Amino acid sequence: MFTDEVKIKVIAGQGGDGVVAFNKIKMSLGPTGGKGGNGGNVYFEGVSNLSALNKYKHKNEYCAENGQNGKKDNSEGKSGKDLVLTVPIGSVLHNMQTREEIDITQVGQKILVAKGGIGGRGNFSFRSPTNTSPKERELGKPGMEFDFYIELRFIADIGLIGLPNAGKSSLLNELTKADAKVGNYNFTTLEPNLGVMDGLILADIPGLIEGASLGKGLGIKFLRHIQRTKILAHCISLESNDLFGDYEIIKKELQNYDQKLAKKKEVILLTKSDMFDEKSVKKKIEQIKKEKSGLEIFAISVHDQDGLENLRRRLLTMLKK
Repeated sequence: MFTDEVKIKVIAGQGGDGVVAFNKIKMSLGPTGGKGGNGGNVYFEGVSNLSALNKYKHKNEYCAENGQNGKKDNSEGKSGKDLVLTVPIGSVLHNMQTREEIDITQVGQKILVAKGGIGGRGNFSFRSPTNTSPKERELGKPGMEFDFYIELRFIADIGLIGLPNAGKSSLLNELTKADAKVGNYNFTTLEPNLGVMDGLILADIPGLIEGASLGKGLGIKFLRHIQRTKILAHCISLESNDLFGDYEIIKKELQNYDQKLAKKKEVILLTKSDMFDEKSVKKKIEQIKKEKSGLEIFAISVHDQDGLENLRRRLLTMLKK
């Protein structure tokens, strides 16, 4: 099952303790206690695997390695290994203690989120002309620890949105050769699907319904996935008795969730046009234009390759602008 939000605790390694030791060899007497090693740091790193959050579902605490204690021969203890936690690009890391938000937007982007503790000094570090046999030492410092809420927001160029059973998954499959599940019933898509079209990422967002911004249906769980899209493609089935009404339902939910969503570039895709004659389709388009001028509208069918190619070219042009 696809995971797009998790809560975990990260704990950096504790520093090793310094030690108290003395050289017992005659003519070489003196303190020889070494410093403890530093604790390991904790990092987050971006990866392309969109399912990377799945591994955090059944474990919620992650610790870097502790530093080793100092050695008796004035050697420093070995530092603890760093811990690198991978997250999908598009993840937002919310530090629950500092309230800091960190965006992971690139593969390989590596962010230090918790520093390991400093190793304590051994008694060799406390020697002086007036204190030739110090017995002081320091304990290692604890590593930082934080709670993180991690949410995934897809970084997609085009988001396919609409009511359930509007043909979004079928359209994604045709435009990108993806293999999204398709079915003639509501909520066939229970998790977002991605596809690539000429180097651009398309996201098929599970069907929204009226009240989605308040948590109804699949709710706000998936609304956040379109916050970073550049173009919103409203998919509306020509089978609907109120095409503009369907558009208004989704538009309202976008506005209620985030005002910025309502200002994004958008197009209307009237799907399943193969089920209607050309005259009926033109009449439906005119009805929408009477309600709101300026909307760019395409009547498409997954069985009309010429129409899909025209749509593809237009979307590419819009993105270039």
